[in-house]
Amino acid sequence: MLELLGSGLVSLWLDMAGVKIQPLNALDALAWQSSPGFVIAPDPNPAGAMTVQEYLKDLMTSKVVTPNLINHQGIWLQSGPMLMANHQGTIPLPAASLTKVATSLAAVKTFGPDHQFETLVSATGPIVNGVVNGDLVINGTGDPMFVGEEAITLGNALNKIGINQVNGNLVVVGNFAMNFQRQSLLAGQMLKQALDHKTWNRAVIYQYSIMPKGTPKPQVVIAGTIKIAAQPNPKQTILVRHLSLPLKEVIKEMNVYSNNDIAEMLAESVGGANVVKTTAAALANVPQSEIQLINGSGLGRENRISPRAVCAMFIALQREASVHQLTLADLFPMSGLDYRGTLHSRHLPGATVIKTGTLSDVSALAGVLPTRDRGLVWFAIINRGYNVSSFRAEQDKLLQHLVKQLQVSSNIPTALTPHSPKNTLPKLGVPSRNEILYKN
Repeated sequence: MLELLGSGLVSLWLDMAGVKIQPLNALDALAWQSSPGFVIAPDPNPAGAMTVQEYLKDLMTSKVVTPNLINHQGIWLQSGPMLMANHQGTIPLPAASLTKVATSLAAVKTFGPDHQFETLVSATGPIVNGVVNGDLVINGTGDPMFVGEEAITLGNALNKIGINQVNGNLVVVGNFAMNFQRQSLLAGQMLKQALDHKTWNRAVIYQYSIMPKGTPKPQVVIAGTIKIAAQPNPKQTILVRHLSLPLKEVIKEMNVYSNNDIAEMLAESVGGANVVKTTAAALANVPQSEIQLINGSGLGRENRISPRAVCAMFIALQREASVHQLTLADLFPMSGLDYRGTLHSRHLPGATVIKTGTLSDVSALAGVLPTRDRGLVWFAIINRGYNVSSFRAEQDKLLQHLVKQLQVSSNIPTALTPHSPKNTLPKLGVPSRNEILYKN
């Protein structure tokens, strides 16, 4: 630790962050004994601590929380290696959808941000005059965003081969979900309907309506029913390989809308909640006791994470993203850039990258805020109580007050600059992600 402080890394961080203060005497203010993450010393500027104290006082004054609940509010503010504020920050609290930060970190580390989930479509019998004399088999590997638009273009790929009818069943194998429905039988029924435009319901018609004009309407009529199989038929012929959206886009959509089904599928794909927990804790360099998970989405109060661990996971995610020339804004919503999902009706400082979390008695907000005087400020706020709407308003005020104290960053730092335009939507139903493997 002394070598770390003496090496000038603290001064180097200050320079990189653009902070115009004299380097602190870290040896006099050492606070590393119980801080295994990225924090090694307290911030000599009291702005963060004072802002948090005012925030907690306002929660009680406005009766958003009662005095007996004040110690159930968790807050952690950190700038580089400096601790700016801490209120119950190392205590694991019900984190709701902040759990998705851990899921995002584990998925990016396991697969890489450009990973695409593969779905194979096969036939168990010969194809004669456009008819599959056998079953059509869909073999999934966990694509969390196989939705109606994807199914429509898959049907068009089958039509391009010349297939318009299946005499057998639609057989679902592996980890296949559609429209976030993870029950294989129901997902298969949705796919069967989407493949034949004459059977479309309103939901599929709407999904088709937002696709590019001129998109063909598929017609693959399946005579049989939906069957579930544990293993694919070894004699089947692969027809089409469908590739998902890149993982970075899947994660961004999950976090923009805080989609629980995507989170559960991603957690399952890396090995489950325990793997998510151990991977995230190791990468964030925090005790596993501060990340307690029963799933990858945050549903359930048994998912508990300390505010410190949330900040450390965000910092670890930034590090992983930078390896792939990405930023956190490519994986999470940013105020002033994204106007969908969880950012709707929030009043946050510009260029703040965030993740929200909500249960009936939990309201959480975490992420990173660029400032002039402290560079990137990492924050996590976990509120307990049933006045969720008031908690959200007070969280926004806290960040607004903080950025007023530390001054607005003159521009978005390179470390947070996204690689996509404002409010970019994922490109669903792109034909090029269907690779035709069948040769007549």
